[in-house]
Order: sequence, then C-alpha cells, then structure tokens
Amino acid sequence: MECADFYRHAEMKMCMHHVYEFHKGIRSLVLCTLERSCAELLKERLDAQGIGYLVQPVAGGDKVNLYFGKSACLDVVQTFIDKPLNRLSPEQDFMLGSMLGYAVEQQCERYCKRRAAVIGCEIALHGSCEGGSSMRSSRAAFLPDTE
Repeated sequence: MECADFYRHAEMKMCMHHVYEFHKGIRSLVLCTLERSCAELLKERLDAQGIGYLVQPVAGGDKVNLYFGKSACLDVVQTFIDKPLNRLSPEQDFMLGSMLGYAVEQQCERYCKRRAAVIGCEIALHGSCEGGSSMRSSRAAFLPDTE
C-alpha cells in the first residue's frame, strides 16, 4: 500500500465513523474535507443510506468540503456554501462551528475575536464585543463574600 492509499483509507475510515455517529444521533452535521475520489465514494454511501449532503470545492487543489447531516443543518450551510470557509462572517462561522459540535465556549470566544476584528473594538479594553461591561464583572457584584 502506497502512502497516498493509506491516507485515503484513513480518510474513509474516519468518514464512516462520522456516518455511524450521525445515525446514533451524536452529530447533526458533519464536515469532511476529502480528495475528490474519496468524496465520490462517500457520496455513494450517503446516497445508499438516504443521508443528505452538500459538496463545496476547495480552491487550489483536488479536494472538496463534503457536508452531510440533517436537512435543517444543510439548509443553513446552503446559505453560505458559495464562499470559502475563511471568508465566512463571524456569525456564519459561529453557526457552522456550533452545528458541527464544537465547544460552545470556544465558539463564543472565537466569535468575539472575529467580531472584534470586523467592528474594530478592543475586547480586552471593553470586556465584550459591543463595548459594554463584562458579564463576569456584573455577576461578581452578586456573589456573596466567602470570608
């Protein structure tokens, strides 16, 4: 087995595991970045199992982003699949990450950083993306003293 064949085998094995997790309800949406030949094999499997999917070409190569999952999630992805992932708005990036099952707290931090870059506010200076006070400081006022 050549190195490229091993890589394709590992890609397909991971994708089949994602299909299993989808069937078990662990994931509502999956994103796999694959070589076109692997994507074709996965599409056949998804078609055979009645699982919806979308394909997005990846610029500069022989790869595609293949999204599969619940139709409601695919409907949302369809609204921004026309551009590369690095061109998503902070809101689109947040929605996609959340639908893919990324940690919500990390998604919130990522959103604030990306939003700050867009609107030019300083999170460290203001404590939030909108320039208001930090929730941590307002909650601290209601915590009882432990001394």
